Amino acid sequence: QKMAPTCLRPLLRYQSFAILFLTPLLLLPLPVAVPTREAKCAYIIIIMAVYWCTEVIPLAVTSLMPVVFFPLLGVRSSKSVCLQYLNDTNMLFVGGLIVAISIEQWNLHKRIALRVLLILGVKPALLMLGFMIVTAFLSMWISNTATTAMMVPIVHAVLDQMDNTEHDVTMMEQATGQTNTVIELEEKNASDPTSVHVISNGQVPDDPRSSEEQKMRKHICKGMTLCVCYAASIGGTATLTGTGPNMVLKGQMNQLYPNSNDIVNFASWFGFAFPNMILMLVLAWLWLQCSFMGLNLKKSWGCGTERTAKEKAAYSVLKAEMKKLGPISYAEFNVLLMFVLLVLLWFSRHPGFVKGWAAMLFPGGEKYITDSAPAVFVALLLFILPANKPKFIGWNPSTSDPEQTEEDIKKPFLSAPLLDWNVVQRKMPWSIVLLLGGGFALADASANSGLSAWLGHQMTPLGSIPPWAIAAVLSLIISVFTECTSNVATATLFLPVFSSMAASIKIHPLYVMLPGTLSASFAFMLPVATPPNAIVFSYGHIRVLDMVRSGIVMNIIGVFCVTLAINTWGRPMFELDTFPTWANSTTNQ
Repeated sequence: QKMAPTCLRPLLRYQSFAILFLTPLLLLPLPVAVPTREAKCAYIIIIMAVYWCTEVIPLAVTSLMPVVFFPLLGVRSSKSVCLQYLNDTNMLFVGGLIVAISIEQWNLHKRIALRVLLILGVKPALLMLGFMIVTAFLSMWISNTATTAMMVPIVHAVLDQMDNTEHDVTMMEQATGQTNTVIELEEKNASDPTSVHVISNGQVPDDPRSSEEQKMRKHICKGMTLCVCYAASIGGTATLTGTGPNMVLKGQMNQLYPNSNDIVNFASWFGFAFPNMILMLVLAWLWLQCSFMGLNLKKSWGCGTERTAKEKAAYSVLKAEMKKLGPISYAEFNVLLMFVLLVLLWFSRHPGFVKGWAAMLFPGGEKYITDSAPAVFVALLLFILPANKPKFIGWNPSTSDPEQTEEDIKKPFLSAPLLDWNVVQRKMPWSIVLLLGGGFALADASANSGLSAWLGHQMTPLGSIPPWAIAAVLSLIISVFTECTSNVATATLFLPVFSSMAASIKIHPLYVMLPGTLSASFAFMLPVATPPNAIVFSYGHIRVLDMVRSGIVMNIIGVFCVTLAINTWGRPMFELDTFPTWANSTTNQ
């Protein structure tokens, strides 16, 4: 509002009121003039799209509109609309989130992060790579927002310590009039950490760092913090439960193509998206290196150089943080075990090249069991397994310490579980669950009302354009659109349109839906684009312009990698060259 001209400011007071009430009124001629189910469905979808993009009411509240308006307008019955809000895909999401919450609750993510950073080392380039690898790995399993919120303070602690040490070193060199070796400086710091170094004439020196050095420091600081939010968004794309848009694709595939034989499952998505994530991460790291640190190999990589005081300081911060965590506890070990079990169950349920456990252990299991079953199974175990080691006491306890034995007998055999429902209730992003449900209700209504078929029919002229060009352009459009709209809302609005387009021009639906889904996560340019960007921005080191400059190249990198992925390893994996028989189902409706 501050940036608006003075004459327009009074009008801005009525902005949300106008959007809220004028949108349905201005669009009213559509269902009145064309009283078909398709037009009525389109009417509600357009209103929801406007509300989602402008966020005049919370995203989750907009997501509840189909429950009221589809039955009222005769598009879909209440029964079928409500079924979409907690379907198989949403249960998979809830199960995955409960496991993620247990990892956060026991600080297991922090232990993993620090351990990897200590292994990789603290040379500037390696430190940035370390931050990116850890953030990407963690955001594959826990929410991108939680990962960023945990990593940014660690990044800042390391940078502050490096900065302070550099300051001390420069002061010391000026004060003593000689360039001491790093080892001597370290010894001096250790022996007398509180001393203020004084020049021979008795004055405390000013900060001697040149403006050039300070500029470099600012650049490194920007690069190190930006790398975290970018890595979180990239990492989330690698697993099916890693971020919302992936779940939207899974749900819409199940809904629009019920006979697709579970083509998008945890294992197949991972096989396609994980190499893409690695490629994007490496290119993003190189880009951030070039733009913020310069590609000075000797300086960045420290080829053949000894560790400087700054690097030792960074290492000591990481070591101190690790020390605070103490040895791995019984609860942490149990949570780690459950997490590994879940990942193994997901990968081995229906691997594709051999029979999975679903088919081997249960007759007809591949028809009945989906990825949501193992997710909820492991979530249930987290509420049962104890957080402390159970104590076995014999029937005839020894009399060595009768008081202690008496106390142990009174305690229940199983202590409090690894997870408490109150914690889950507090940390679960229920709004995303409703947002996914609302999206599935939209997809279901547009398929059943005939809107999808009509849209597909309008897009037949696109058949003359080569499919790879269509996919690349759509990726670019979505990566721009997702900058100002929620990632999940973007995927929800566009994927049903892509599906009908694929049916009309007879290309494999996944050929356009996969790049569309991945591109919905490429929100790199604006602080408001996605929560990780907002967290990094709130620390105050980065201006919007810095994020826009880096983000434009990041978007191009993303679209390039996705286009490469679907045209190389994606083709044989999902047989993208063919138009599958199951894809005809929507056009027949």
